[in-house]
Amino acid sequence: MDLINILPDSVANQIAAGEVVDRPASAVKELLENAMDAGATQIDLVVKDAGRTLIQVIDNGCGMSDSDARLCFERHATSKIHRSDDLFAIRTMGFRGEALASIAAISQVELRTRLHDSELGTQVLIEGSKIVSQQPMACPPGTSMAMKNLFYNVPARRNFLKKDSVELSHIEEVFRRVTLIHYDLGFTLTSNGRLLYDLKAGSMLQRISQLYGNVYKERFYNVEEDTDLLKIKGFVGKPEHARRTRGEQYLFVNGRFIKHPALSAAVEKAYEGMLADHSYPSYFIGLQVDPSRIDINIHPTKTEVKFVDEHAMFAILRSAVKKALGQFTLATELEFNTPPEFNIAPAPKGYVPPMPKISYNPNYNPFSHTPNPSPKGEGSCKQREAVQSTVDFYNEQERNPLPSPPGEGSGVRPVACMQVQGRYIVTTLSSGLAIIDQQRAHERILFDQLKQSNNQSIRQSQTLLFPVNCQFSAADAELFGELLPDLRDYGFGIDAMGHCTFVVTATPPDMKESELQECFDRMLADYKSSTLQKFNNRSQSLCASLARQMAVKPGKVLTQEEMQQLVANLFACPQADMSPSGKKIITIVKPEELLK
Repeated sequence: MDLINILPDSVANQIAAGEVVDRPASAVKELLENAMDAGATQIDLVVKDAGRTLIQVIDNGCGMSDSDARLCFERHATSKIHRSDDLFAIRTMGFRGEALASIAAISQVELRTRLHDSELGTQVLIEGSKIVSQQPMACPPGTSMAMKNLFYNVPARRNFLKKDSVELSHIEEVFRRVTLIHYDLGFTLTSNGRLLYDLKAGSMLQRISQLYGNVYKERFYNVEEDTDLLKIKGFVGKPEHARRTRGEQYLFVNGRFIKHPALSAAVEKAYEGMLADHSYPSYFIGLQVDPSRIDINIHPTKTEVKFVDEHAMFAILRSAVKKALGQFTLATELEFNTPPEFNIAPAPKGYVPPMPKISYNPNYNPFSHTPNPSPKGEGSCKQREAVQSTVDFYNEQERNPLPSPPGEGSGVRPVACMQVQGRYIVTTLSSGLAIIDQQRAHERILFDQLKQSNNQSIRQSQTLLFPVNCQFSAADAELFGELLPDLRDYGFGIDAMGHCTFVVTATPPDMKESELQECFDRMLADYKSSTLQKFNNRSQSLCASLARQMAVKPGKVLTQEEMQQLVANLFACPQADMSPSGKKIITIVKPEELLK
């Protein structure tokens, strides 16, 4: 009996779709690239329900004829290549002819297209790879491609999609990758009837500020290099604006976003000695390479590429970034123009400067118990404030004494601690020697404190002297807005300011103002990923993420008092041996093990 059979086209297209379109963002990428290949100068992206219900791309490109409108949905139908040699001279975004066939296999597609010199256009309706109808239609020149009800005929695939806020963030990331390098085109992004982005054609730096905010204009140095092998043009972030995440690292080759570990390492190598530990620079760099020296046909999504001259490109890119950092940093620090404060006019002829005078209090007596007032009452208010603050501090210490370590009486002073490798705290217990991971311990302490802060009666919060503005991308701002009630329960005072900006007026006691933006960015990244799915609800997952961001990091040198306080607070927790993520905090070395 024969066992091998040829798959129907509809099934083959669904299998291909699994490689090309795994979520709404993948379809967005393919449709945007097709619009750019059509020569469009204005591209509008419309999504509903994060792409589940609708993904529509409207462009003013060249449009298609009646026959091309039907043929474009056939598998391996393409206008970009004609023979195998063309694969090594690719100058377009798409070329395989798989995208539209894959999209048509898993959605309901409506295509409206018209050539600029034609009076009528064409409408094509497709469901599950089957053409339902094709007829003439009056429509604007260009193309409108709408895919509806993604995975309607593959419900198992639809069940793997994340919630709308997560899927929308992926769509927005694809939108950024495309629009950042094609800054000479106009783009819009509309989600559920709300305009998120309206990007005008301009320069690369203007496009960066349109996507991330005007504050980004001052955060970058220009990098530019032109060699026979490689042309480089883009922007690299100033070292002081480095972040704890790699979110703002974009590398493009011939107008295409790519992931290339070696070239990314070349950029980061240029920052050696300029960044703090676990900090990463931001960069937006476009490369131009001879298409014959690059292979972009090694992955269905075309984000992974191979270069013939990889080692030479590494050296050139690293050198160009290092040159930009050195040149602009030096120009900033060594300002050859005389600062205005030193532009002092010469004294007139015959001018005699007066002798300096010293003000002092002749009635001051250091042995007097009652401080004498300073001349004209100066400083008396500050002295009273300083004395009062000192009294308040010691009164607070009496009301809330430092908890004693485990196994010790409340009257005994805290045992000594020692820090090892900037990561572990070693102290003695009645059962032996305790080795404590300082970051995990602090995470447990903060996690328990934040959970308790949900109770209005014991919520702790510190008001900031100067409010801090935090800015997000449009999709992240929408997600952040959903999380505001939980963040307020944890002691944050946050209000929306519009234009994807939020103002922070209060924080939990252990939060640093300088780390707010980074903390929220990492919190959103955690929340969008699957790393927090083990927690029971959104509140606990946010609590765990915030605890991780706020916790003391490895390498942080702690004083004796800080270590003792950390140990005491840890053993006051109900579950002191395990971090919120389930990792071991304490290792006990017993006396008999020490004897060995």
